[in-house]
Amino acid sequence: MIEDYLTFLRFKSISADNLFQKDCLECVKWLENFLQKEGFKTELLPTSTNPALFASDLSAGPLAPTLLFYQHYDVQPVDPLELWKNNPFEPQITGNRITARGAQDNKGQCFYVLQALKDYKKNMGSFPVNVKIIIEGDEEMGSIGLKEILPLHKEKLQADYLLVTDLGIKSLEEPAITLGTRGLITMELTVSGGHCDLHSGEYGGIVYNPLHALVEMLAKVRDESGRITIEGFYDNLIFTQEDLDTEWDDKISAAGGESRLYTPFERAWLQPTFEINGLKGGYSGPGFKTVIPGEAMAKISCRLVPGQNPQTIFQNIEKFFTNITPPSIHIALKLLQEGSSALRTSSSSPIALAVITAYEKVFGKRCGKIMAGGTIGIAGPLASTSNASVIFLGLGLSSDQIHAPNENFSLSRIQQGHAIITHILDFF
Repeated sequence: MIEDYLTFLRFKSISADNLFQKDCLECVKWLENFLQKEGFKTELLPTSTNPALFASDLSAGPLAPTLLFYQHYDVQPVDPLELWKNNPFEPQITGNRITARGAQDNKGQCFYVLQALKDYKKNMGSFPVNVKIIIEGDEEMGSIGLKEILPLHKEKLQADYLLVTDLGIKSLEEPAITLGTRGLITMELTVSGGHCDLHSGEYGGIVYNPLHALVEMLAKVRDESGRITIEGFYDNLIFTQEDLDTEWDDKISAAGGESRLYTPFERAWLQPTFEINGLKGGYSGPGFKTVIPGEAMAKISCRLVPGQNPQTIFQNIEKFFTNITPPSIHIALKLLQEGSSALRTSSSSPIALAVITAYEKVFGKRCGKIMAGGTIGIAGPLASTSNASVIFLGLGLSSDQIHAPNENFSLSRIQQGHAIITHILDFF
């Protein structure tokens, strides 16, 4: 089992860089072969990016429920490479931990699902449910390819329940299922002065510096309490009693956040955000260059909660910046990807009860209910296409350093994840 896991990790399946398309294809073909050997019917689904793998075992028959498992085989880039303790695609085992790109996100969590299915069928002879699997190769880039082809495969993706195994828990002492994720939109704001870079001695104090304009405009987005001042940003927010019953940790404190009126977990789970993810303009290399830049740019993202429509939020932001643009300055706001809405599910559905039961058997503790501050943009469209009730689960921890150098996962959590999937199957 460990050798298969290490083989999976060695594929350089970086979706953000076209140089690794061959590696992505080799990775998904390895997965296809892995499942074919266990009797699954498989099909590679071409997309505009990397292919998705669909696999199924429908031998339980039409009267049995159908479980659709979702994972992804693509991983984040490895930069900065110099901070890694080992080659990110040559997994290093140290005690109970494996360090490699994708060790947790999402190859580790994908692998324990596939290994559990393999072992269950070997030991029991058959599944008590119909099993479908979709593993995509573009999640780290917003699932662009898979979203495009979903309407073409609506029939084959039909399921009763959708299990998204790509999340985590607070700690191993606090097992919990995840009842929702936030949505996301990403933007690029370009501010220009209508001219090229200018000598700051000749033009300083005369022309409006686009960098000054950019930081002044961004500073107006939030007030002193951290509340976002964009008109309509907080309109129509929806909170259910189940949202409010999720388990906060008031021991955690934080100085930042969109509004200091809420606890950190309330900010992460129930409140929308406006984040500046990057700034560019002028000269920032060695030495100094005394220029007034002709253009400045900011990368911006917003995490969204139920009730917020991605397109409406984008339009409100565009209107806000247009209204506060200084004279002689020009702006352009570009939506970088199709936005995704927040998603909520219920803890009382049959699949939620199956997952809760599985967690409690494996950990010997009560299973809690949490939210995720992040986004799995494909979850909503996939749930809608498959007509399935969705539940989020996973065993990721903040110490796993996903998306960062020295990403890692523990062998003990591979075992726990394996057991959780087995108990979910047994529930039915």
